[in-house]
Parts: sequence; C-alpha cells; structure tokens
Amino acid sequence: MPTSMTRIVLLFACLLMLSACVHKLFTHSNKPKTSKSLGKILKSKDNEYKYKMAEQYYEEKNYSSAQQIYEDLFPYIKGTDRYELMYYKVAFCYYNQKDYLNAENYFKTFTETFPNSSKSEECEYMRAYTYYKQSPKVDLDQTNTSKTIGLMQAFINTHPASVKVKEANDIIDLCRQKLEQKEFNNAQLYYNLGYFRAAAISFGTVSENFPDSKRGDEYKLQVIRSYYKYAEQSIEDKQPERFGKVITECSEFAERYTDSKLLPEVIKIKNQTNIYLKNLKK
Repeated sequence: MPTSMTRIVLLFACLLMLSACVHKLFTHSNKPKTSKSLGKILKSKDNEYKYKMAEQYYEEKNYSSAQQIYEDLFPYIKGTDRYELMYYKVAFCYYNQKDYLNAENYFKTFTETFPNSSKSEECEYMRAYTYYKQSPKVDLDQTNTSKTIGLMQAFINTHPASVKVKEANDIIDLCRQKLEQKEFNNAQLYYNLGYFRAAAISFGTVSENFPDSKRGDEYKLQVIRSYYKYAEQSIEDKQPERFGKVITECSEFAERYTDSKLLPEVIKIKNQTNIYLKNLKK
C-alpha cells in the first residue's frame, strides 16, 4: 500500500502533467490557424488557393501577409466580382499596419475606382482619417492637420446625413485647436525673443484666424503687452504714436471682453500708458 510520501509525490506529478497539458492547450489555441509558409503561398500557381489563404490571414488579423498575397493577386482578380472587396481589404491592411501613407492612397483610389460602391462613403472618411493619424505634435509642420480639416469638411458637405458627421466635426475641432496652439506658440516665441512688434502682429493674427476661440481675450492681452513693450523700447520721438496704439488696443479690449478676468490687467496697462504719455508731453 503506498505510503503518505508516495501519494504526495504521485499527486505532485499529476499536477505537473495537468499544468503542462493546460499550457499546451492554451498555447496551441493562441497560434494562428494558418501555418503555411508565406513564401510557399506566394509561389503557388493556384490563385484560388492563394485567395483563400489571403482571406484566412485577413480574418486572423495577420495584415502584412494578407496584404502581400492580395497585391500579388491583383493582376488576376482585377475585373472580377472579388476585386472591389479585395481592394477595400488591402486599404485596411495598410491602415491596420499603421502605414497611413499607403492606406490614404488606397482609400483615395478606392473612391475613384468604385464611386458607386456601398463602401465608398466609408473609404472617403477613412482617407481623411489617415491624415488625422499622421497629424504630428504641435511644434512640427502641420500640413497633414490642415489636410485633415479640408478632407473632413469635404466629407461633411458631401455626406451631411452620415453617422460619421459628428465624429468628423469633433476631429476638425481638435485639428483647429492644434493649429491655434501652433500659431500662439510662434507668436509667443517672438515675444520671448524680444521681437515685440512681430509678436503683436502675430498675436493679432491668431485672434483673427480663430475668432471663436475661448482664448480670445488672452490673445488680445498679449497684443497689448507686446505693443506696450515695443513702445517702451522705442526712441522718444516714436513713443507717443506707439503708446497711442496701446491705448487703442486697451479700449478695444474693454469693449469686446467686458467680463474678462484679464480686464484689470488691461486697465493697469492703460493707466501706465497714460502716465507715460503725460510725462512725454512735459
């Protein structure tokens, strides 16, 4: 009859075997279903087989392999009923690989090649969205951000009843905020470097380009600060005219932003400017 120690050893051995079986089961279940070598599939002369394997790769989200096989099949599939859907899937293969440059090209070409497709609207939106995905940090060139705005607006104009309209508008707002911040940073750089006249003009441009901004009073205050610094550093003969500009800007601020929390500072600058002008007349 087995001893207690023998039972423990046997139980431990059984647990180890069970653990190994479970690990093997889960490891096997997580492996892709396709096990064929991609190279062998691409070399195959059986296009139907290759198409089947591409579809299988796509379902398994192995987008790189699916894309290569689909593109290899283009010359044979073009003109058939399968071509439209395959072209659509290739666009998403690139998108899901985060190759947004190629994805944009495929989405664009899809809408041009299949303008009456039920998937054309989606591809129009996705083309604009790929530019959004390529939109860089604020301090970098914002060409793709501007293109996103243009294409999203074109999508809204073309498909006003689309379920994607709200999302498109939200993306436009985010892109405009980025462009706004970019312009503000450029103006602030002029100010920090002591180019006060350039800073005043730049802050004014930000305000003009984004008239509905919640930061409008902040931009106007920066215009005032910049003109004040510019006048302060000017030669005495130029100061009356340039301090006069500060007074004008302060008055415009008070009229436009009557409830702004920045108004006390504007009043302070205006009072200081009046003292400067009074002393200049002595």
